[in-house]
Amino acid sequence: MERQKGKVHRQSFLHGALILVMAIVIEKIIGAIYKIPLSWVITSLGYGYFQNAYSVYSPMFSIATAGFPIAISRMVSENYFRGRYRDIRQIHKASIRIFLVLGVVSLTLMLLLSQPYTRFVLRGNAQEALPAIYAIAPAVFFASMMSIYRGYYEGLRNMTPTAISEIIEAVCKLLFGLTAAVLIVNSGLKEFAESGTVYGIKEANETYAKIATLPYAAAGAIFGVTLGGFFGFLFLFFYHKKNGDGITPEMLHDSPRPMPMHLTMSRLIRTAIPIAIGSLAINLSAFVDGMLLQGRIGDLLKTNAATLLGMYSSVIPPEYASPDKIASFLYGCFGNAYNLFMLVPAITQAFGVSALPSVTEAWTSGNTVHIRRSMESVLRIVTLITIPSGIGLSVFAMPIASLIYSKSDQGPVIIGKILIILGLASIFAATSTPVDSMLQAVGRVDLPVKLVVVGLAIKIITNYTLVGIPEINVLGAGTGTLLCYLITTVLALYFLFRVTKIRLNYFSIFLKPLLASCVSIGIAWLIYRAAIVFISAKIAVCFAMILAVLLYAVCVLWFRILNKHDISMLPKGQKIVKILENHNWIR
Repeated sequence: MERQKGKVHRQSFLHGALILVMAIVIEKIIGAIYKIPLSWVITSLGYGYFQNAYSVYSPMFSIATAGFPIAISRMVSENYFRGRYRDIRQIHKASIRIFLVLGVVSLTLMLLLSQPYTRFVLRGNAQEALPAIYAIAPAVFFASMMSIYRGYYEGLRNMTPTAISEIIEAVCKLLFGLTAAVLIVNSGLKEFAESGTVYGIKEANETYAKIATLPYAAAGAIFGVTLGGFFGFLFLFFYHKKNGDGITPEMLHDSPRPMPMHLTMSRLIRTAIPIAIGSLAINLSAFVDGMLLQGRIGDLLKTNAATLLGMYSSVIPPEYASPDKIASFLYGCFGNAYNLFMLVPAITQAFGVSALPSVTEAWTSGNTVHIRRSMESVLRIVTLITIPSGIGLSVFAMPIASLIYSKSDQGPVIIGKILIILGLASIFAATSTPVDSMLQAVGRVDLPVKLVVVGLAIKIITNYTLVGIPEINVLGAGTGTLLCYLITTVLALYFLFRVTKIRLNYFSIFLKPLLASCVSIGIAWLIYRAAIVFISAKIAVCFAMILAVLLYAVCVLWFRILNKHDISMLPKGQKIVKILENHNWIR
């Protein structure tokens, strides 16, 4: 970390957010190189096994990592503002003890819960999902170890270590995970070609031979996540050893005596528990999808199989149409659509992480102007991303699904239908994370927890009801996700404004990006529809999406959505402000 006149050089909200966004963009590009070819290799059926492992992993990941990094970031930021540098060091020591325990507990729980979960959700198909769950289980321990350093540096407003460790995770996942999946499928098919068996079991033909390799190929693919966590932790450990935290001996000498260790740990735990419960509830969303979606589809196959299979007779490959495969296949389709849905929240999560210390310091200072300016900047930048991204995903859902998941055994038609709903849901899911971070920053760590519990209850009721209707089935899970995030985001915004008593420029923050999105995406869609008459649909959708981005950038400048404060937080922001002011493109 750089030093300036004996103090830590700290990144502004937008500077720190941009570092994380760049890391996320790189991570998502690597992730696309990983997941899209992976879906070709293991098909939607194998991806169902892959997603089942993530469904168990996500709640355990929350227990091990959620809450405490945010609590650490908030406490470090607050103590830095007050000049209590010895307390900052003590927070770091306390976090090491806590995360070691959490990592071991979460790993143990995941191993113990894997068999009951798969038996309940997959019934007669349970054993096929277990290899992937066992392969990802150690990742929860390494994720816990990484959180020791991520929350600490984020509180110091240094987002670089988090960003680099995330890229390392993505690269390892790609290199090790995709390679393992390909090698496992190829070795199984090679054995079949030589002896007619796969892992010693006789198979009827090559199609069924490949199906037999998928549980192990999914495990090999997901083991890349475990290795990514291991190498990400190693990077953070050695980064801290080499660079420290930038707090100088002079700063420590002038700092007051720290609180006793037991009080530091007590406050850390009390701050973290509500946040962790809220994050656990969010991650239980994927668990609910995995459990209810597959379970309810299994019920439909017993009570109304003709209607369900009739809907998909032309899009589900015959070899996947058996009762023990179709639930995993449809869940795999949902998982592929969910991957695209999660692109938007992943980007805005960076703004939430960066906003927390910024808004915390503004709130601690009690400066109303500073608080309002910080909140407006966060929300304006977030809506500039979430609204066009979500609308674009929804409008272009079918072309995007056909572009990425073109093979019949990936179910592109089913993925596209789900993505229409999840595209809209991504707007609210992506907005909720920064809003929750701001609520936590102003001391209301309990509100996100309560709201998420409400949203999760709505999701469970909606999923159970709609997925159980034969004509809706898997689309019900997408609808449950949309309602969950819509309600929790609207309520979170209401309580944020109520707690802070801050009045914002709603037209500039919400309506201008919506107008710019509708204009740019609407024009792009019309051009796409005209273009597919003359050129390939895949080329046309790529051209249309690029055009939509360019048109949106023009609309943002034309409608003067950004202001000087937003731009000035960028690296070399003052120079950019002067250029934009000359053209009257900012307020």
